[in-house]
Amino acid sequence: MLDTIYAADTPEGIELHLPVAGPVSRALAWAIDFLIRVIIYIALATMLVGFGSAGLGILMILTFAMEWFYPVLFEVKRHGQTPGKSALGLRVIHDDGTPVGWSASMIRNLLRVADFLPLFYGFGLISIMFSKQFKRLGDHAAGTLVVYAEKPGKPVKPTSIAVQRPPYPLRLEEQQAILAFEEQSNRLAQERAEELASLTGPLVEGQPRPVEALQGMAHWLTGDRGRSPLK
Repeated sequence: MLDTIYAADTPEGIELHLPVAGPVSRALAWAIDFLIRVIIYIALATMLVGFGSAGLGILMILTFAMEWFYPVLFEVKRHGQTPGKSALGLRVIHDDGTPVGWSASMIRNLLRVADFLPLFYGFGLISIMFSKQFKRLGDHAAGTLVVYAEKPGKPVKPTSIAVQRPPYPLRLEEQQAILAFEEQSNRLAQERAEELASLTGPLVEGQPRPVEALQGMAHWLTGDRGRSPLK
């Protein structure tokens, strides 16, 4: 089987497993973006046709700007997603999993010229097929890759959490981590919250609901001890 999962180490030392997008989905995303640009060009040409040579010059300038900066602006300002990529659920990121920046996006899009050669993205397709991460030449040069965007999970529903005393004395940084987790836990997907809670190891060992256990400890740390303790 073809393994399309890419393991990226973040600057924080966390390993991310990212599903890499293949050539078919990327081609469909490109087709959608191309169609959008064609519609814009037709609209611009219709508006500028009455201005003669001046209108033609403006149209050429706007067409040049659209071709080169349309993907860059969307990738940087819209979390790595052009309208086409967003429709297909794709996203451009750096190799380390961080959001794509201006320089990387500029490099990968300027090198579309090389990817297009000799015809219809021939070199780009060859590069994709011989790369484990389906990278075209622009991605290799910019240190980027295209992955499937993570779908937001179902948030953890707030529940009535009973206070729980930590099983052992906690250091200051451990207390701060528990309080930060409690503050953010209701905004996380259930699976993500459980994953983070399990990383605390012995702190939630033997707990049937580790997320609620940490939330209860957070209430204990903040002095909210009027609720009945967990057994």
